[in-house]
Amino acid sequence: MQQPLAYRMRPRNLDEVVGQQHLVGPGKIISRMVKAKMLSSMILYGPPGTGKTSIASAIAGSTKYAFRKLNAATDTKKDLQIVAEEAKMSGTVILLLDEIHRLDKTKQDFLLPHLENGRIVLIGATTENPYISINPAIRSRTQIFPVHPLTVDDMKIAVRRALADKERGLGTMPIDLAENAEDQLVTATNGDLRSALNGLELAAKSTDASEDGKIHLTLPIIEESVQKKALTADKDGDAHYDVISAFQKSIRGSDTDAALHYLARLVEAGDLPIIARRLMVIAYEDIGLANMPAAQRAVTAVQAAERLGFPEARIPLADAVIELCLSPKSNSGISAIDEAIAQVRQGGYGDVPDHLKDAHYQGAEKLGHGNDYDYPHDHPQDWVAQQYLPDRIKDAQYFQPKQNGRFETALGQQYWQLRRAQHQALHGHHHPSK
Repeated sequence: MQQPLAYRMRPRNLDEVVGQQHLVGPGKIISRMVKAKMLSSMILYGPPGTGKTSIASAIAGSTKYAFRKLNAATDTKKDLQIVAEEAKMSGTVILLLDEIHRLDKTKQDFLLPHLENGRIVLIGATTENPYISINPAIRSRTQIFPVHPLTVDDMKIAVRRALADKERGLGTMPIDLAENAEDQLVTATNGDLRSALNGLELAAKSTDASEDGKIHLTLPIIEESVQKKALTADKDGDAHYDVISAFQKSIRGSDTDAALHYLARLVEAGDLPIIARRLMVIAYEDIGLANMPAAQRAVTAVQAAERLGFPEARIPLADAVIELCLSPKSNSGISAIDEAIAQVRQGGYGDVPDHLKDAHYQGAEKLGHGNDYDYPHDHPQDWVAQQYLPDRIKDAQYFQPKQNGRFETALGQQYWQLRRAQHQALHGHHHPSK
């Protein structure tokens, strides 16, 4: 069975790599490693079809080292042992490990000593951010290189090379690729060369030659063959997280049309759980106390969307996104809890004041627990001044109310009033500002 065009056109050395010149260009890190034959293990991360496997096979071709390819998710420890044996016998082996973020502990523990002694040069490939998804033990023994989506010009170079190559490409076929069809081929695939080449091959092999003996690849033929994989919102991978990030930042920035654009991309990717989770985070992180009813309505919209499923789920989601965009914004809630957590992490807590300690057991009184607690409900306004924070941090203040919406403005006034009254009662007349 013949291998797909994208596979056959894999670069045999670094000079044939398309794009990624920040890594493989003259004088750049990977070309220096190859030139000096001083390879270190690395992780290449970026969207699908951008050249991670190509770079690995080009390194192997340029150094003449043995090249093996395994998948961290589906290949077993036994497969790794075979590669390790080969490395013992023949010297260095370059191992491309696809989906390295799925490497489990057993396989990782087996690999580590072989990376240490340099017999196996590991090239991990992943679409996920390695700083988040890859175990630190592997990460600390590798260099991390981002691989970027290919530009339109990079893609055209690769497409034309495949059309011309008689040995590995389509050079023996009388193909005439129309200019607008070439443009569609390289733009609709969004920098994914594998999709572009395989779409091109499908178009060429499924189109009959015309009377002039040529295979004319027109725009409709290319559109049909590529099936417009135009949306980079694959459910794994960085591109997806970039869209989610842009979605949140557009709502935070009150740009309704941008937020709807990114929502549309996420809807097209079909990832309802991610949209639901992110929208609830946004509601409370970015709108929060400025408009709590809108935050609650976003949660209701998410529940409706989850019950409805796609395609109707898009309707409550759109309503919620529009309201959140146009709502006043406040991050005082997340800022307050983060400040409190930061102080706790730095050891800023101290002992719970005795009068607040649990007094629900015999002997508590003897320990002085709960003895001087003043019950707020015994007072006219259900409030009484007493110290609640530990002594060490008794004046700590985490909440900084904003004045972005009527609701939070009212909360802020109440907060400062209570804080002032408490401070005056406990410390005399010197009280915090505001």
